[in-house]
Amino acid sequence: MKLGIVGLPNVGKSTLFNSLTKAGAESANYPFCTIDPNVGIVAVPDERLKKLGDLYHSKKVTPAVIEFVDIAGLVKGASKGEGLGNQFLANIREVDAIVHVVRCFEDSNIVHVDGSIDPVRDIETINLELIFSDLEILERRIAKTSRGARNDKALAKEVALLERIKAHLEEGKLAKTFETEDEDELLWMAGYNLLTAKKVIYAANVAEEHLADDGASNPYVQQVRTLAQDEDCEVFVICAQIEQEIAELEDEERAMFLEELGLKESGLEKLIKASYHLLGLISYLTSGEDETRAWTITRGTKAPQAAGKIHTDFERGFIRAEVVNYQDLLDCGSLAAAKEKGLVGLEGKEYIVKDGDVILFRFNV
Repeated sequence: MKLGIVGLPNVGKSTLFNSLTKAGAESANYPFCTIDPNVGIVAVPDERLKKLGDLYHSKKVTPAVIEFVDIAGLVKGASKGEGLGNQFLANIREVDAIVHVVRCFEDSNIVHVDGSIDPVRDIETINLELIFSDLEILERRIAKTSRGARNDKALAKEVALLERIKAHLEEGKLAKTFETEDEDELLWMAGYNLLTAKKVIYAANVAEEHLADDGASNPYVQQVRTLAQDEDCEVFVICAQIEQEIAELEDEERAMFLEELGLKESGLEKLIKASYHLLGLISYLTSGEDETRAWTITRGTKAPQAAGKIHTDFERGFIRAEVVNYQDLLDCGSLAAAKEKGLVGLEGKEYIVKDGDVILFRFNV
C-alpha cells in the first residue's frame, strides 16, 4: 500500500511524515522545504506476528508494509505553476490513497500560508488544485481520443464520458462523486487515474491538549469531521509534534508515554487502521520455521488470488488451502492439535480469505 501525504505548507505535514517513518525529512517553518518527495517504508504493527513466530520458532518475522510519500506543500495556484507548480502531482497519481494533513491548531509562532486557521478553506484550496490538474488530464485525453471517434463507436462513447466527467469537475465536484453508467465507463474511469477519484484520509493535526478527547473539544476538528462525512472519508486526530516524540522512544517507553497522555494507540496505528478500513484491506498470515509473514489483500479476495500475492506460481498451480484461524491455532498450541479438533479447513478455489487466517497453500506447477 502506498499513501501520499499532502497539505498546505506549515500544517505539520513533514513533521508527521518524520514521525511516521523516522526518515528525518527536513522540517522547517517555511514553505517548500520538502521539494523532492520523501519516501518512507513503515512496518504495519501486528501483535499476531510475534506470537505466531514464537509458536513456530520462525527464523524471521516479516510484517506487511506501507509506503509513505511526503509531497511538497501545495499552495493556491499550484496547478498553474505557483509554488512548486505541478511537480507534486505525478507523485500523488501513483498512490492508493491520499493522507491530507489539515491544521487544526493555533500557534502564533508558526505562520499559516493564508494568514488564519480555517480547515475547510484549506481542504477546498487543495481540492481545487487537484480538480485543475484532473481537468488538464481530461482535456489532453479528449483531444487525443476525439481524433478517431468519428469512425469508432467505442471511442465516441469514451469521448462522451470524458466530456461528462469534465463538466462534473468544472462544477467544483470531485471525480469520486461521478457516477459511471456501465462496466466500460468504470474501466475507462479507473484508467485515467484522476487525483480527485482517490480515497482520502484527513489527518486533523491538533495541539496536545486536544489529543486525549480525540478532538471532541476542538471546533476545527468538528468542521473536518462534518466535511469528511459528506465526502465519505476517514478522519483521525493527531498531534504531529507529540507523534515525533513518540517515534523516538523504545516500545516500553512508548506504551508508558501513551498511557500518560491518555491514549490507547499512536497516530501511526490510527492511520493504519483508517487506511485499511478505507481501502477495504485485510491481512492473512503464513507461518513456518523459516518465516512468519503478514500479507495484505483486499477484503473478498479468493484463495488462489491470495496465494498469488506470495508467488504467481501459487495462483497458477493452486490445488487447495489449509486454513486455520489465528486465535484457534494459538489456543491449540500447534497445527496438529488444531487439526485434531477439526479447526483446520481444506479450502478450494472459491474460498474467501478472512482477516487473521493462517494459511498453507498446496500447489502444483
